[in-house]
Order: sequence, then structure tokens, then C-alpha cells
Amino acid sequence: MAQLFARKTVAQCIADGEAGGGLKRSLGPVQLTALGIGAIIGAGIFAAIGTAIAGDSGHVGAGSAIVISIILAGATSAFAALTYSEFAALIPISGSAYTYAYSTLGELIAWIIGWDLILEYAVGNVAVAIGWAGYFDSLLRGFGVTMPRWLVTDLRAALHDPGLLASAPHLGPIPIVFNLPAFAIVGLITWLLVIGTKESAWVNALMVAVKLGVIGLFLVVGFLHIHPAQWTSPSFAPNGLKGISVGAAIIFFSYIGFDAVSTASEEAKNPQRDIPIGIIASLIICTVLYVAIALALTGLIPWDKLNVPDPLAVALQYIHADWAAGILALGAVAAMTSVLLVFQLGQARIFMSMARDGLLPPWAAKLHPRYKTPHITTIITGIFVAVLAGFAPIGWILELTNIGTLFAFILVALGIIVLRRREPDRPRPFRTPWVPFLPIVSCLFCLYLMLSLPLLTWVRFGLWMAIGASIYFLYSVRHSRVRQMSPPDRS
Repeated sequence: MAQLFARKTVAQCIADGEAGGGLKRSLGPVQLTALGIGAIIGAGIFAAIGTAIAGDSGHVGAGSAIVISIILAGATSAFAALTYSEFAALIPISGSAYTYAYSTLGELIAWIIGWDLILEYAVGNVAVAIGWAGYFDSLLRGFGVTMPRWLVTDLRAALHDPGLLASAPHLGPIPIVFNLPAFAIVGLITWLLVIGTKESAWVNALMVAVKLGVIGLFLVVGFLHIHPAQWTSPSFAPNGLKGISVGAAIIFFSYIGFDAVSTASEEAKNPQRDIPIGIIASLIICTVLYVAIALALTGLIPWDKLNVPDPLAVALQYIHADWAAGILALGAVAAMTSVLLVFQLGQARIFMSMARDGLLPPWAAKLHPRYKTPHITTIITGIFVAVLAGFAPIGWILELTNIGTLFAFILVALGIIVLRRREPDRPRPFRTPWVPFLPIVSCLFCLYLMLSLPLLTWVRFGLWMAIGASIYFLYSVRHSRVRQMSPPDRS
């Protein structure tokens, strides 16, 4: 039983990362900050903010008080960012929260968090790919190109549209309904990540520049046409604290991604300095932009008209700035492209770290002989995301991603407290302030947002974790490198 919580030392974690030459260190603070911004600004702020403001059939909305929701979600992320920064500087290798948990809370918890992170990166990327396809389809239609509906619709949505099913080609009695753009963009991202991290980072930086420019355009146009009375009509917070809390739980999806910077620790030129800079700088920049976007959005259009998949574009159309709405669609495509890239990069490296420890088969840790990237796990992740994005609905994936990420944040915060007690004298290039107070507050904020999610999301999360536990006890416990040590290293 004790071996379930056997730990790797920090020195062990670093040595394992350096074994075999490690990944190529090619990323500086600017590129890492761009990676963070690329991961954070995406489907959440371009799509989920509408549901957070106006609500839907299953939620109440925050209304104009969405600004408070954003600050609440941002504070939760900021507390988590400070704990991630200490770990990332202390253990500058791939693996993110999985590696941090292994060195503090033990193997079983590390497996749980590694499996949980699949919800954030791979499953979350399914939702992003589907959202990307929707905006890409809108962009094409703006240029007069119309794709057949059966090539841009998921199967679940098609089942509620008999006309679409009738018009789709059939393979015998089975209608062919397939989201081709979502499948194609994941394939392209997968190829790009296989050929090199530095090349991927430059593409990401370009996408970040495009979407920041488009967001700037929205803010300029928005604040030129803003009506401050919109912020209090009919009331600032129409659904009170409940609406603000639910809005924060939904808008939290807009913050998911800053921790993806830590998965690139092994590719940072100076990880002890640059990883904390990348995490904290990207979070600050995005929070400022989110507050500005929320103010402009709720100042342009009545909050109850925003339960739409493209709220920013709808707001611009409401003030008859259709030309700006078209440009915004381009920005949304760029935004989600960079999110896909960063999340796919992170997931492959978590799999690689788990394989190094024997918790996954050894082929998952192999690097490409030429490109020095974890090509096998990158390709497998790409296939998983592409297939699901081609057929699956977006709905419940968003909330499942949120609960998985919040759970990971709680475990990282607890890990900081544990490691401070076990190794108080270890040099720390970056120190989380006010330990244990701040990590405890981080846990409470995350738990608060988790409790704001529906019961069905908790049920799905439980089923997902049960599947992970089955894999761990059937395979991982028999191949764990830490377990094979004699005596087991728990120091």
C-alpha cells in the first residue's frame, strides 16, 4: 500500500528529463509568454463568454456582472499560477502538474493528475477544434464559399436536423456526417508539432499577433459605440451571486492554458527564470484584455441577447459594424489555431513524462531522431483529438474540461505545501508567497468553482477517473520504475 505513494525526488525528476539528451532548449521568455497567451485566448473568450453572460437552458447568466466573474476566475487562476511557477522553476522538465505531484504526493496521485490532465489538453482540444471549425465555416461563407452542411456538423447535431440527414450521402443506411474542418486543422497542427517545437512556437507567435490585433480592433470599435447605460439595464447583476458564480465557472474555460507553459519547461533556454515569467505575464495580459472585452461587449448590446456561439461578432453586427465582424471571424480562427497548437504540445509531453516513469509503455517516451520531438505521442494525441472533433458534439466537453483543470490546480497547490514541509531548505528560483495561506486559498477558490458546475459534470468526471484507475492498476503498477527500485525511493 505504501508503494502507491512512493515519490520521485526532485533530483530524480530532473535526471530523468535529461536522460537521452532531453528536448531541445529553444524557447525564451517572449516565446513562452506567447505560448501562454496562445493557449489562454481562444474559444473561451470568443464563444463561452456569451453563455456566461446570458446563460442558457441549463445555467443562469452573470449579466453585466460578468466583469466580476472574470475577476473571480482570474484570481483563481492567479493563485494557481503562483504555485505552478514555483514548481516549474524547481523542476524544469516536461510533465507539468503530473511531474510536480510525483515529487510531492506520490505515484498514485501523480497518475490521477496525469490522467486528469487529459481532460484539459486532449479533451479540451476537441471542443476547441469544433469551435475552430464553426468560425472557419463562417469565414468561408463570408467569402462566398459554402461547404455542404454534412461536412461541418457533428453527428449529435445532425440527429436533430432531419433535413440535413436526408441531404447527406449515405453508406448503405448510414448517413455520412463529418466535421471535416475540425479534423483537418488537428491533422495540420499534429504535423507542425512533429517537425519541431521552435517552428511551432513561431507559428504560434504569428497567430497570437493576429488575434491580439483583432481583439484590439473589437475594443476600439466597441468603445467608440459604447452605451454605459447598458451596464445597469435592467440591473448590473440580474441573477445575483448565483449568476456571478456560474458565470465564473463557465468563463474559467477562457483561462485554461496558462499552465501549458510549464509543459515546455524542458524546452526553455533558462527555465528557472523564463517559465515563471511566461506563466505570470501571459495571465496578467489576458486578464486585462478579458475585462476590457467584457466591458465593451456588455456596453454594446443588451446582455440577454448574447446566448450565441459568436457573441463578439453578434455585438458588432448589433451596431451595424458588419465589416469588423468579418475581420473578427479571422481573429477567432487564429485564436483557436494557437490554442490547438499549445494544448497539443502539452498533452504529448505529459504522455512522454508518464512513459519515462513506466506508467505508460516505453514507446511513448521516444523522441524523433531528427526533430527531437515526442512524435509518437504527438501523433496518437492528434488522431484521438481529430477523430473525436470530427464526430463529437461540443456541449458537455467544456464543463468536463473545466472540472478536470480545477482539480489539477488543487493538487498542485497541495503539493507546494507538502514540498515546503519536506524540503524547506531546497533552493527555489521562484517562491510562491504566503505559504501555506495562498495555496489553501487557491484550493478553496477552485473548489468553489467546481461546486458551481452541474451534477452531471461531476458524474462524468467520476467515470473518467474510474477508467484511469483501471488502467493504473492493470498496467502501471506492474511497470513503474519507482516501484522497481530497491529499496523504493520515497525520499
